[in-house]
Amino acid sequence: MHSPLRLAVLMLTTFACSMAHAGQAHVAVASNFAVPMKQLATQFEQATGHTLTLSSGATGKFYAQIKHGAPFDILLAADDETPARLLREGDAIQRQTYAIGRLVLWSANPALVDGSDTVLRQNRFQRLAIANPKLAPYGLAASETLARLKLSDSVQSKFVIGENIAQTYQFVASGNAELGFVALSQVMLDGKLTGGSAWQVPATLHAPIRQDAALLKRGERNAAARALFDYLNTPAAISVIRSYGYERY
Repeated sequence: MHSPLRLAVLMLTTFACSMAHAGQAHVAVASNFAVPMKQLATQFEQATGHTLTLSSGATGKFYAQIKHGAPFDILLAADDETPARLLREGDAIQRQTYAIGRLVLWSANPALVDGSDTVLRQNRFQRLAIANPKLAPYGLAASETLARLKLSDSVQSKFVIGENIAQTYQFVASGNAELGFVALSQVMLDGKLTGGSAWQVPATLHAPIRQDAALLKRGERNAAARALFDYLNTPAAISVIRSYGYERY
């Protein structure tokens, strides 16, 4: 039986040893998950002593960069197909779902969107921002939504195409587009809209935005990368992920 003093010394020694063996991992993060990942990175670094370098961008571009040897240890994708493809092709060794994204039609104008698709049906806008469906899964989900609503033809001439969901959000936030399809995580925190007006797109209008993490070949022997891969399944991480409007089972 350890005395409280001996137990404290043992814990400090264990922590010091873990810090001495702390590593660093380079993480490619889909644009929609950039803000939550910053919060998760802070918590992860405090809990483990490992450090993370984060790069955010479009999942499609990250795939191309990984195939050309980019030094990423983990990919947090905006879809599940890209990690599955990397696994099939030998560029990843493991994958798992870390979040299920939700799409939202959002405007910085608090009076423009009434919580439904009315603004789309009435065509009461000049520009509609959408992420490139060929590169960004949220853009593909937006395209599928418009097709299901039978509005693709009526609004297509008003598209402002973002390279990724972060740029798409900026188009709307800056007023360059009155409204746009963005990730719910970009406009929600702790279950509340951070500003503007929105319609949360029913999940039945598009394929599920299942977001998978891939432990890449380069990170196979990286302790920090493996620790982060596991950390995404902890209650602390899941709580943060849900707070930004993602679903997590």
